[in-house]
Amino acid sequence: MKKTFAVTGMTCASCQAAVTRSVGKLDGVSDVNVNLLTGTMTVDLDTRLQTETAVMAAVEKAGYGISLVGGIEGSRKAGRRAERQKLVEEREKEERLMRRRLISSAILLIPLMWLSMGPMLGLPLPSFLTGHENAVGYALLQMVFALPVLLINGFFFTSGFKGMIHRAPNMNTLIALGSAASFVFGLFAIYRIGNGLGMGDGTLIDRYLHQLYFESAAMILVLIMVGKTLEARAKGKTSEALTSLMDLVPQTAMVMRNGERLEIDAEGLRLGDLVVLLPGARVPCDGVVREGHSSIDESAMTGESIPVEKAPGDPVTSATINGTGTLLFEATKTGEDTTLSQMIQLMEEASSSKAPVARLADRVAGVFVPAVIAIALGTLAIWLLLGYPGELAFSMSISVLVISCPCALGLATPVAIMVATGQGARHGILIKSGEALEDAGSLSSVVFDKTGTLTAGKPEVTEIVAAERGEEAFSTQEELLNLAATLEELSEHPLAGAILRAADAKDLGDRIPLEHFEAVPGRGVKGVLKDGRSVYIGSGNYMKELGVRDQVLEDQADHLAAEGRTILFLALDHKLLGLIGATDQLKPGSAEAVDRLHKLGIRVIMLTGDRQATAEAIGRELGGVQVIAEVLPTDKAEVISRLRQQGERVAMVGDGINDAPALAVADVGIAIGAGSDIAIESADIVLVRNELNDAVTAIELSRKTLRTIKENLFWAFFYNVIAIPVAAGVFYVPYGLKLTPMIGALAMSFSSIFVVLNALRLRSFKPGKEGRRKKLIQETSSLRVDDLITAGITDRACPVIPDLEGEEETMDMEMVLEVEGMTCGHCTARVEKALKAIPGVSNAHAELQTKRVTVETNGNVSLEAVTQAITDEGYQVVG
Repeated sequence: MKKTFAVTGMTCASCQAAVTRSVGKLDGVSDVNVNLLTGTMTVDLDTRLQTETAVMAAVEKAGYGISLVGGIEGSRKAGRRAERQKLVEEREKEERLMRRRLISSAILLIPLMWLSMGPMLGLPLPSFLTGHENAVGYALLQMVFALPVLLINGFFFTSGFKGMIHRAPNMNTLIALGSAASFVFGLFAIYRIGNGLGMGDGTLIDRYLHQLYFESAAMILVLIMVGKTLEARAKGKTSEALTSLMDLVPQTAMVMRNGERLEIDAEGLRLGDLVVLLPGARVPCDGVVREGHSSIDESAMTGESIPVEKAPGDPVTSATINGTGTLLFEATKTGEDTTLSQMIQLMEEASSSKAPVARLADRVAGVFVPAVIAIALGTLAIWLLLGYPGELAFSMSISVLVISCPCALGLATPVAIMVATGQGARHGILIKSGEALEDAGSLSSVVFDKTGTLTAGKPEVTEIVAAERGEEAFSTQEELLNLAATLEELSEHPLAGAILRAADAKDLGDRIPLEHFEAVPGRGVKGVLKDGRSVYIGSGNYMKELGVRDQVLEDQADHLAAEGRTILFLALDHKLLGLIGATDQLKPGSAEAVDRLHKLGIRVIMLTGDRQATAEAIGRELGGVQVIAEVLPTDKAEVISRLRQQGERVAMVGDGINDAPALAVADVGIAIGAGSDIAIESADIVLVRNELNDAVTAIELSRKTLRTIKENLFWAFFYNVIAIPVAAGVFYVPYGLKLTPMIGALAMSFSSIFVVLNALRLRSFKPGKEGRRKKLIQETSSLRVDDLITAGITDRACPVIPDLEGEEETMDMEMVLEVEGMTCGHCTARVEKALKAIPGVSNAHAELQTKRVTVETNGNVSLEAVTQAITDEGYQVVG
């Protein structure tokens, strides 16, 4: 069972690692995910072996505060909205507290810096603070200004030293050690100044007056607070998308109960409630319209700027805005089950998850602070052993402590993921995890299910052809369509809906009276008109069985069928009247999505259970896709597995229940939001809009996010690799370059701010603007699923689908050859592709069982050229 906790006091990746270690070693804990950005921890907890109290005790022992999100039943749905709001308020409160600490610390730092640095800059000091006789008072006054700064920022010391006590040092440990060491050295300097006064040693007094380090102790804390305050503001911006979604939830709802209209709290809505939606109001829950007409602005959920018309039977979605009409709708999803709540939950889960690329940073963070402390001690020891003054060695040791930055390591990934998931939500894309975000950025192939994904999922009439010598009463397209609609109105044939929609679109409402109607299973339907004549509609085979033929119409039907049309013939008695062609048409934007994927260097594969000719016609229309046809629903996952075995990084895009196994098997499953709940559950990314271009946008966003994470991690590692040696003084002897603790603290703050600001660049992401690789040039090709599973996808295994425009040319010569060596569909495909590549060859067909290859040419192709092409593929022509 997953439990979520709010953890306070974490400031860096080392804190994150310490909390993870302390909880991960408990019995009954199988997974721990700590998010530094949101201050939350998600634990997969077996409550039979371990309790929430034990988890909280482990975190508290490590030196951090913790509370269970959602009360003692952490996973319950009730009150989750309040808990989310509480987390947002806590972050805002923390930002205000940091700002107050910074302002008060800066006010005290100003006179301290005047006292310590003023004389070097030529600024005057009061006479009672100048001269050797006033040296102790001068030093004590600096201490008086520095001490409150240390007290105001005392949380650095409590957190840092508590971490050391529990053997889990963190970034605060480094800051506390650096500041405390500077302050203690200042106290030692006062003692030495006193010695100088007692011995009358002016040189000793002057030496330690310039090495008080009180200003360093305070300045380190102030500079760190500047960085922390700016970081908190920037981190607040990363969660703006989540906060804005939460603000969309209306607080109240108007319902009809017992015949009365009541205004209730939105959380009190129940399934089946009749909700009254007034003009301009936000929809409080998901539902279905029962009464009224209006238009609803769904831009907040889908990004679609044009309001959508709603009538009885249409769905409405929570957080969308009603137009000028009043609607009465029935609640179908309430509370945490609404679309908006699911979006918020997915964003929270994605933000709290880790991308695999962050694991290296986690491993480094676990040992980072102890390593820095060891380097600081080593720096102190080496400079002392080399005979340099203790003050120099001490200054460099403190610089090492304060310049190192585990913060950048901890923030590199979660900030980028938070911003990316927010940007995704703005574009109607819900990304479920950091792992999905990373995987989507490294795809090499995208597989689309055809029906309902690339196509609309319902056929439409595309052609109506009347016979040249048909019946005068049914000689026009409108008359043929009306006759077909009359028969199909009583039919359950899959194309009946397409014919009826086409008739309605032409306002053909006056049906032809029928005396009799009969469905012929697997063939079509027939009816009897009032004048006693029989009328038929159905397949070509049905017409042949009836003995009704028309060669011209049949030739047209063959041509249309080759283009993927489904053909229905109409006949009256024993005469063909005409034909109707229908197809499942491509969605707007499908071809554009394919082209955008090619520009990203990604290969596109279309998976369908349709017959080969229909699938190839859709493939030609899309352009540049690999068609895999005649795939059974149970084989879709096998196809994806086979592609992955070949080394492909595969995304599956689908919408149906039968796509769910393939979505789960793919490296990245992308579900259309209008699809089935099972498909959405199985997917890693959900497209809220029924828009394929959003799938490409998700990949572009993932690539940009992955690049940003890598930039952040590179900066975090690069900064520490360069900064720590410089602070340790490696350039002091050859170049005299030495960093003071104050400069080190400033550099450390800048490092964290840089990482956050770099991640915030993702907020400017725009679809289609992602840096492109070399465009992939992909031919439209076809392969049967059996050949894929036995041979795999290669260029040789995928014959290019011929362009049908030249199909009407007369073939002047046909060659029939006997070929040895062909053992599978992969072999026949290779032979066919090689032959079709010969200029003058219009078609080639290889039969596996008979070993025969039929080649159709224009008469200008020699037998030697054909034989050589087959031999080059590794097969032998024997006759």
